[in-house]
Amino acid sequence: MSRFYFDWSNYVTMLRLLRRDARQQRRWAPFVRFAVGVPLLAGLHALCFALDPVLFPSLRRTEVRAPTFCIGHARSGTTYLHRLMAEDPQFSYALMYELFFPSLLEKKLLRLMFRIDAATGGRLRRRLDDIEEQAFAPTEDIHKTGFFVPEEDDAFLTWSLSSGFWIVAFPYMGELDFYHVDRWPVPKRRRMMAFYKECVRRQIALNGGGTHLSKNPTFCGRVETLIETFPDARIIVPMRNPYETIPSLLKLMQTEWSLRGRDDRLIKSSLRVLADQSVDTYLHPLEVLARHPEVRASVVDCRELVGSPSATMRHVYDELGLDIGPEADQAFTAAERRSGHETAHRYSLAEFGLDPHDIHRRLAGLFDEYQWDNEEKDAHVS
Repeated sequence: MSRFYFDWSNYVTMLRLLRRDARQQRRWAPFVRFAVGVPLLAGLHALCFALDPVLFPSLRRTEVRAPTFCIGHARSGTTYLHRLMAEDPQFSYALMYELFFPSLLEKKLLRLMFRIDAATGGRLRRRLDDIEEQAFAPTEDIHKTGFFVPEEDDAFLTWSLSSGFWIVAFPYMGELDFYHVDRWPVPKRRRMMAFYKECVRRQIALNGGGTHLSKNPTFCGRVETLIETFPDARIIVPMRNPYETIPSLLKLMQTEWSLRGRDDRLIKSSLRVLADQSVDTYLHPLEVLARHPEVRASVVDCRELVGSPSATMRHVYDELGLDIGPEADQAFTAAERRSGHETAHRYSLAEFGLDPHDIHRRLAGLFDEYQWDNEEKDAHVS
């Protein structure tokens, strides 16, 4: 089994960037917390990770078979798709709080703690619910989440310093890259993905089996690596008008960075890099899948997914070779009854200085295929 992975090159780069900021702002506490705290926490997780096969011998017999990956540009329907499929009991997935504890030992101890808490009045859970409400309230209308809901399992890699989570904390896009994994040196990406696969194995063992279900927009930059790591992978790619998704993502990240008091110059610079990366997020998965016709994949129009979820999910399952059991059938039918999507979250291309003609030119083939031009008048509403 793979050992715990820690990206020392990213650690050194992040230390350099934090030291630069500390000198400019004369605030050294964040630098010291990162420099000392991250290796200590990573070491603790690594120790628990190493104990897993010793304490749980059955882990060695747990296999990762035909995992399903929901990828696509952020704000394109990946969360809706992921949580809809998570209602199907054939799938195994991770809740947010579990993602930051990659060891099976840690996960089992946490679940035991929550069972004890539930049996003794639920005081801890109520406290966590209060913290959750305060922590996620500022972005509630953009992306609804919580500690006890399925989330992006890229966060398994948080303490390895190879997760896109760190970009949320530190807007150093252009200097830190957690996206273009397919461009990484082969030995590095294989070590990182071997560790990710072991994290997935532990989650499956925790859940008592099942097919792993993952949702990660950042995985658009590692589709080739996913196929290399999981040759039997199934891949779903939702498609939504980039005039909607790109400014929506930029608004989300701008809000996150501003709430953390990040420098306006850094924010603007990172938003420019993120906007440019968005084009690759649309094109790269399709280019890779075109080179791998053997991979079971489904490209989904987000309008159909939201408007007719039951029929659309049946088509997706058919393309992926998945069976729809009674629980999934019931979940998809229920989604049909409540179909529709409204939000108070508003945004525009102009707000971020984006040229719609440039986006159209770079994604012209997709605009023609999905007839997105007809939606331009509604591009400011999610």
